[in-house]
Amino acid sequence: MPPLRRLFRWALAALAGLFLLGLVAVGVLYYLIAPNLPDVETLRDVEMQEPMYVYSRDGKLMALFGETRRYPAKIEDVPQRLKQAFIAIEDARFYQHHGVDYKGTFRAVWLLATTDGKRVPGGSTITQQVARQFYLSSEVSYTRKLTEMLLAMRMERELSKDEIFELYLNKSFFGNRAYGVAAAAEFYYGKKLDELSLDEMASLAGIPKFPSSGNPLSNPERAKERRDYILQRMAELKFVSRDEAEAAKSVPMHASPHERPVEIEAPYVAEMVRQAMVDKFGAEALTKGYHVTTTIDPVLQAAADKALRDGLHVYDVRHGWHGVEKHVDLAEGETAAQARTHLRGFTSQAALRPALVLGTGDRTASVALADGTTLELGPEQGWGGRNPASLVKRGDIVRVTRIEAPADAKPAAAPAAVRYRLTQIPRAQATLVSLDADTGALRALSGGYSYAGNKFNRATQARRQPGSSFKPFVYAAAMERGFNPASIVLDAPVVFKDRRGHVWRPQNDSGNFAGPMRLREAMVQSRNLVSVRLLDAMGVDYARKYISHFGFPESELPPNLSMSLGTASLTPISVAQGYAAFSNGGFRITPWFIDEVKDRDGAVLFKEKPAIACRTCAVGATTAKAVPATGTVVDGFDLGPAGGAATAAKPAAKPETKPAPAAAPLDLDKLSLAPRAIDNRIAYQIVSMLRDVVLRGTGTAAKVLEREDVGGKTGSTNDHRDAWFSGFGGPLVTTVWVGRDNFQSLGYREYGGKAALPIWIDYMRVALKDQPIRANDPPDGMVQVSVGPGGRLIPDGGGGIVEWVKAEDLERMETYVDYGPEEAEAPTEEESFDIF
Repeated sequence: MPPLRRLFRWALAALAGLFLLGLVAVGVLYYLIAPNLPDVETLRDVEMQEPMYVYSRDGKLMALFGETRRYPAKIEDVPQRLKQAFIAIEDARFYQHHGVDYKGTFRAVWLLATTDGKRVPGGSTITQQVARQFYLSSEVSYTRKLTEMLLAMRMERELSKDEIFELYLNKSFFGNRAYGVAAAAEFYYGKKLDELSLDEMASLAGIPKFPSSGNPLSNPERAKERRDYILQRMAELKFVSRDEAEAAKSVPMHASPHERPVEIEAPYVAEMVRQAMVDKFGAEALTKGYHVTTTIDPVLQAAADKALRDGLHVYDVRHGWHGVEKHVDLAEGETAAQARTHLRGFTSQAALRPALVLGTGDRTASVALADGTTLELGPEQGWGGRNPASLVKRGDIVRVTRIEAPADAKPAAAPAAVRYRLTQIPRAQATLVSLDADTGALRALSGGYSYAGNKFNRATQARRQPGSSFKPFVYAAAMERGFNPASIVLDAPVVFKDRRGHVWRPQNDSGNFAGPMRLREAMVQSRNLVSVRLLDAMGVDYARKYISHFGFPESELPPNLSMSLGTASLTPISVAQGYAAFSNGGFRITPWFIDEVKDRDGAVLFKEKPAIACRTCAVGATTAKAVPATGTVVDGFDLGPAGGAATAAKPAAKPETKPAPAAAPLDLDKLSLAPRAIDNRIAYQIVSMLRDVVLRGTGTAAKVLEREDVGGKTGSTNDHRDAWFSGFGGPLVTTVWVGRDNFQSLGYREYGGKAALPIWIDYMRVALKDQPIRANDPPDGMVQVSVGPGGRLIPDGGGGIVEWVKAEDLERMETYVDYGPEEAEAPTEEESFDIF
């Protein structure tokens, strides 16, 4: 046999041996790997990570939560040309192969064997990429590659091409936290998939290969090269014409960040929702695509934010310019573009933008914004109308805000340049909470001036002393003991001493004393000493237990007489909850803000069924008929209402019993009834007194609302550290607090009626628009009486002051002392009491 032929036979035998060894190796690897391959059937039910969506009650988007942007798209909703763009660059034979493209694989093996590169292009089909994305790592090894190929072939047997392609389009990473082609289209172009142009489709198809270093934002030049190559491939594959491809190539790169538009700004509420959802469903609540509908009313929420910010700015104007936020040393000749780096870390708060002062002139100042824009502030554009050159200097970091045109201004023929003025972040903070008094549904909540500036939610997290706004709860407890609005209590100096010799001398804010006065007048004038004497008369332990029925933990109520002046540390939302019991007829509602939770497919996972206040429903009733409520006993307190007034009325007083209004039948089987907190007759009396506070007391500014159902109470604490107004009108109960986070004083005479009430009025003006007047009719078990100046009943109802009182209180009223003109003067000496 010729040597050449012998050599050829040996070569063939060697190749056959190598081939057999390769087959054996592949077989061994297959039997080692195949049993450990995952069940690809699970991909049919795979759940892509998707953010949590939070909506207002009318479906407007409030927030998105989650580490990833992803909006899974069905394959039938993906435009044909968008699919072709991905196929052109990733896997031209996707619809022909069975999971592995052998041509591409052999090409990759050849390059791997003949070059020094550890990574070579080609070889991975779309199916293989899906296998790697869901099941495998990005490790570079022959074992991982073989596993990937085997898994891809299994996927092709069990899943359709469209199912695999849909998984690829929704799983792929597109940079900037965008996962899936729908999220990428929205982020880079602000469009839905069916709105994309050809050049945008090709740009998106080029991102997954280099999602961080080659996306249109981080590297537009590289992204354009890849886009144009994809368009060329689409033309070669006859997906588009040559002319279409060239036209798309000529379009400049124009991607820009587009965050999904938030329609309702309520960041404090959104964070409350996030925390509640994590508590209820675990951390996965932020990745399963839940849709959460809240109770927030968008109109009321916007009104709350505006009222709070406007009120704080008005407060700030009263206390003058308090200086710049920071000063930095600028180098000579430093440009606006260079100077802007000093603004890093300063975020916009509300409408206040950070700015760096570049220099000052004759009553003017030049400032640079964070985007490099330079502004010239004229003589009238300083804070409070002062010229800016007198307030700032070069290197100061300040705030500016746009000068809005008056609402009634006529539009100019040509658009005027945007003008700004110098401003400052208010030193004070505030919060506003507004609830539906009958259900506890949260309608609006603003936890502070700006969430961007401080994420601390003062509505739910801040514990502050409510001051005199706490007095209605003390008065309610006293009325359970037999007092009524006409009861006479002495407003006079008093001193309390304990066994250790400590002395407490409570004072009225006015510094004077009015002597004997009716409780109604004491509430209207907010007399401190009357509240102290009331609490002393009924007992602190009794009052604490009674007041806890409003929803305040008894442990949070001070076990001493100072409680009468509002020294408990309470959250604003808990104070609003307590006031709701007055407005709704005596029921304790629980604030809530998540109405419904749906999964990504629209299935309802949770639906709130709040306990509601029902004035005419018997507690625990199971029939669908509204019936008069019977007496309710809680913690030893009979919270009424009591039986017929006629049997309790004394003939001499000739009282007139007021029947309860008729109520529409309710389906109680579908309702959860709120527990009773206080007697509905006491609720009526407190509401009546709080309406008088607005008519002629410390809350008279609220008369501007021109509604007879508006009532509330101001509150202030020592050194004016806290200013409050809590009240109701229509279906709403609203609490406003103003103070400083560091507990410093708000300033001289910054009472609740001055700092908090204007915010409350501005909000309620919007909230009560078109709302019907809420009646306050005396319930069953009350009688109308005439009372003289000294608190004694006037027989036959002749003259005097008319009051509605509980029927069983008539006998007590007849024993009241009738103070004469001489006795009515205030004592000049302090009464002394021992307290133990």
